[in-house]
Amino acid sequence: MLFTGSSHFNKPIGLYIAWLMIGSFNAFGVQAQQISQTVKGTIIDKASEKPLAGVSVTVAGLSMGVTTDAAGNYTLENVPVGRQRISFSSIGYKPVSIPEVLVTIGKQVILDVSLEESIRTLNEVSVTAPKARKGMALNEFAGSSARSFSMDEVTRYAGGRNDPARLASSFAGVSSTNDSRNDIVVRGNSPTAVLWRMEGVPIPNPNHFSTLGTTGGPVSALNTNALKNSDFYTGAFPAEYGNASGAVFDLSLRSGNKDKVEKTLQLNMFSGLEAMIEGPLSKKKNGSSFLIGYRYSFAQLGQQIGLQFGTDAVPRYQDLIFNINFANSKLGKFGIFGMGGISNIDFIGADLDSADMFAETDEDTYFKSRIGVVGIKHTIDVGRNSYIRSVLSYSYTSNQGDGYKYYDSLPEREYVTSQKTENTGLRFSTYINSKLNARFTVRGGFLAEQNGLDTYLETRESRPGWQIMRDYDGSSWLLQPYVQGKYRFTGKLSLNAGVHGMFYTFNDASAVEPRASLSYAPDNTKTITLSYGLHSQLQPAPVYLYQEKMPNGVFDQSNRDLGFTKAHHYILGYDWAFAKDWRLKAEAYYQRIFDAPVEKILSGFSILNSGADFTFPEKAGLVNNGTGSNQGVELTIEKFFSKGYYLLTTASLFNSKYKGSDGIERNSTFNNRNVLNMLAGKEFKMGNSGRNVFTVDIKMTYSGGRYYTPVDLAASELARREQLDERFYNAEQFPDYFRLDTRFGFRLNSSKRRLSQTIYLDLQNVTNRDNVFVQRYSEVQKRVGTVYQVGFFPDIMYKVQW
Repeated sequence: MLFTGSSHFNKPIGLYIAWLMIGSFNAFGVQAQQISQTVKGTIIDKASEKPLAGVSVTVAGLSMGVTTDAAGNYTLENVPVGRQRISFSSIGYKPVSIPEVLVTIGKQVILDVSLEESIRTLNEVSVTAPKARKGMALNEFAGSSARSFSMDEVTRYAGGRNDPARLASSFAGVSSTNDSRNDIVVRGNSPTAVLWRMEGVPIPNPNHFSTLGTTGGPVSALNTNALKNSDFYTGAFPAEYGNASGAVFDLSLRSGNKDKVEKTLQLNMFSGLEAMIEGPLSKKKNGSSFLIGYRYSFAQLGQQIGLQFGTDAVPRYQDLIFNINFANSKLGKFGIFGMGGISNIDFIGADLDSADMFAETDEDTYFKSRIGVVGIKHTIDVGRNSYIRSVLSYSYTSNQGDGYKYYDSLPEREYVTSQKTENTGLRFSTYINSKLNARFTVRGGFLAEQNGLDTYLETRESRPGWQIMRDYDGSSWLLQPYVQGKYRFTGKLSLNAGVHGMFYTFNDASAVEPRASLSYAPDNTKTITLSYGLHSQLQPAPVYLYQEKMPNGVFDQSNRDLGFTKAHHYILGYDWAFAKDWRLKAEAYYQRIFDAPVEKILSGFSILNSGADFTFPEKAGLVNNGTGSNQGVELTIEKFFSKGYYLLTTASLFNSKYKGSDGIERNSTFNNRNVLNMLAGKEFKMGNSGRNVFTVDIKMTYSGGRYYTPVDLAASELARREQLDERFYNAEQFPDYFRLDTRFGFRLNSSKRRLSQTIYLDLQNVTNRDNVFVQRYSEVQKRVGTVYQVGFFPDIMYKVQW
């Protein structure tokens, strides 16, 4: 219920003070340098992850090139600033070209690349141009519906708010019609169907103000400056991924610069004021490095210096992220990583607009949350083409909410709601990866998670006395073994196949899930894929633990016996590089969902419609008898950045249905039916040297409206709280969603110092369209009203690197 209504953050008075920070930065005393920078990295075999020596590295259009050393390292010096295309080739390997590599004067570019071994026989001779690899999944075992994304894309696109989850909303098959949260809705699935991973292990909801069981939130706690290229899967993902029925966000942290110390300062409306430092751990420059970043809420900072934001409900948050990598040794390579964040917000009824349908003026609500993740990563070589990778991590999350209500009959406010949750996670992941030969690679391992949970929720709002809604203190294990392999029959035909298992000690639920993906590439420009996967997922913890007091005084806790929600995924994909710097990708898919929790009594309720809010439905006695289906087609047409501009268009046509216990097929809440995104950008070089750039970016999003269940006004007035008319589950639909964002910026490279600056003004929802968020009952106003999403809003970012 945070940051939803139009009264929040629509009047950022005084916000442009941030621009006062823009200056010459003469305090950063570094020596004059030419307008070029170093590009460096490590080249490895994609299957075995062993370093490759003798790889040729060249920059398109320039007479410069180097080869990698025995450790697979390369260094390209004096690369001109701007966007460059860098190519990699080696005898026996498929050549690769990386477009859109952004080079600035203030920071060295670290570009690590993996090459796939060719399986041609020695008497075969074939000369092909390097294939542009943009958006190709990093995971060797990825099949259909997989894409990697870079942090340059997160910060480049208009309306992104420096949030990787919002970047994903531009991809085909993903819809986001909620400006107040970054929930990821993939192919009509609930946001709870998404799995978040970091450095190979699952992590809790990585957002500020997150609540138990959800996967999204108002503000991301992920620092995009600390992330490197990561994978995003929208269906039929490989066997190593489990406990997700819709999508996987697999994040990787980048290593700090192992040769020199570099610093970043950044100010952004949403991500806050940020400081980051990175560099080598040792003066010996033995390959060890560190990276540490800290962010502080700009809204909180502005409030402390007297800025007005149009509301007293100012979000306060801060977060930290780090990644430390030690030098390789006989014991292997070790690394330590982690992230943490704290956040809180207070809604004081007396300070709210009486006409605001979002929050009640007779209520005070206090909310705070905490998140922390720390892990140890270890990789050791086993033989010439095998390695073992293990990760041990611990996570802690907590959230606490207290609610007070004012009554005319009482002189002081009354304490009506108390909620506190602490969730701990101990996770151990290990696998062995072996490249048996050029054709066959296999990986097998397991993930063990111990989840500790202490949660309590009680309320007396609109009830005769205090009623316990949730009370649990215990722990359980989720065990996930898997094995998968990739076999390349020829240079054109390959098969990824595997099996994943799950066992949940909380109620002894289990599952065995086969996965397979067949890929055929008739030439260097086309790829056809056919994929299948069975995917199972736990229910959100609030669903398992909800309890209802029966007339005899006994609590109904039967939700604890619920099994997994399961889904069959079928995907047919086609990828075609039909011209230089252009790509077309099309996919058709069908998901059959079963064993979804529904009520025992005949009704249209299904858990498949929940997850895009801070709470879950208060339903006890659920059973795994519900079904659902998602089917659709997706199209992506993309032009990589060249000749000064880029273009990305994605279109999705889909249909998402479900059945409750009454057996009636209905539209799911997330059945937007169609989503269209168009993103484009142009860069204009400035001055005779062309070292500085003026950028213009635009993003247009159109989507069908969500389906919803109307409010029962009479029942709400009687109960003195919102009651939905359950006779008409998802019988109505909100108007279509439309949003246009534009961004104007400068990228400045100093001619005298190793210093670069990035400045942009992001004008979000420039047409000030009143997109509907929800229909809501107000107890104070005794009516049902419309809550609108955020209107026109300017976002500002300033970043300096040296």
